[in-house]
Amino acid sequence: MLQKKHTLNRGFVLKEHYTDTIFYQIELTARYCKLLGQQVFEEYNMGMSVDEFAILDICNSHKELCQRDLAKLILRDRANTGKLLDTLEGKNLITRKLSMKNNRPVKIIEITEEGAQKVEEVISKIRPHYRQVKEKIANSDLALVKDLLQDLRKMLNETVSIQI
Repeated sequence: MLQKKHTLNRGFVLKEHYTDTIFYQIELTARYCKLLGQQVFEEYNMGMSVDEFAILDICNSHKELCQRDLAKLILRDRANTGKLLDTLEGKNLITRKLSMKNNRPVKIIEITEEGAQKVEEVISKIRPHYRQVKEKIANSDLALVKDLLQDLRKMLNETVSIQI
């Protein structure tokens, strides 16, 4: 059980539970974000999951990615990443071409024209929903939160052992 004792000035002892930590608060926030994405994707019948779209969006903005590089970006194992790529390839949204990387054969992921159009279509539909949430938070606060989360991920990346 994760508990940490904090002593206040009056001798009162407060036990910090896991659910009181920043880690849990971030996890809950991520769940809300994912639920919002799922609801919007269902509302507009996007024809793909939020995870598939995230991969498509990454492939649209990162060239020369192989499955292993993508898996590291989305923090998924290669097998699950491969299943998502198979689905996207089956929908003709990406292709994979054999190439060499570090003297090893790899399949480089390329987004198709249809995939690039799908990214634009989805973004145009989800943008108003995210803008509605974003408008309630000052831009300076959003930038600060983004920077702090990036710093936290960098620190966690140095601490957490991830096998991808």
